[in-house]
Amino acid sequence: MFVEFCIPVYNEEQLLKDNILKLLRFCQAQKYIFDWQIVIIVNGSTDNSLSIARSLANREDKKIKYVKIEKPGRGRAIKEYIKQSQAEIVVYMDIDLAVSLKNIKDVLTPLLRKEYHLVIGSRLLPGSSIKRSFLRELSSRIYNVFASQILKDGIKDHQCGFKAVRLNVFKNVDNRLLDNDWFFDTELIAVFVLQGYRVKEVPINWKENRYDKRKSKVNLFNDSIKFIIKLLQLKTRIKKEKF
Repeated sequence: MFVEFCIPVYNEEQLLKDNILKLLRFCQAQKYIFDWQIVIIVNGSTDNSLSIARSLANREDKKIKYVKIEKPGRGRAIKEYIKQSQAEIVVYMDIDLAVSLKNIKDVLTPLLRKEYHLVIGSRLLPGSSIKRSFLRELSSRIYNVFASQILKDGIKDHQCGFKAVRLNVFKNVDNRLLDNDWFFDTELIAVFVLQGYRVKEVPINWKENRYDKRKSKVNLFNDSIKFIIKLLQLKTRIKKEKF
């Protein structure tokens, strides 16, 4: 069994080194019985992210590698890398490590047991612990209410960037994944559910890790409107294409 921990990176020079090394130390301490590797996916960055990623890979060449994808877009980064990955399972997460690394076990175990095809971290399940600003929490809950009503997929949290997926299944549906940005997470869940694959939500501990040097790339109001529009467009696609 070969598992990759994939981190998409877009202009994250302030966080990159410290958080990748934090993830590395955590994984080493787990003494996993499977082979594993951390993959830094540098996409469209114009800062020093690429050189930092290269330095980390040179330093830990057996456990860290990097790939460069020219165009920005979180969804694009994940999709383009998975197409070339030789792993059996990919766990992907954001570089700010907002989700506790202890939750890696929770998303991995159901896949290792071959019980599910996609396991997603959820901030909206009983047992989840969330520390974030009021406005972000409100916008997240409003979006997920819309998503649940429009998609009717039984999922509570469509946008948490902490997921684990079996690659053979992902590669079966990647031609249906059209979004290259943040809506990718919602689209991925919808496609898996509609194709009849087994999807599981697990509670997570999530803490907003932001500070002056690392501004969020999400515009709360504008992106909320865009996400609602994309939800409606996805619903139209589902009806036309008869998923």
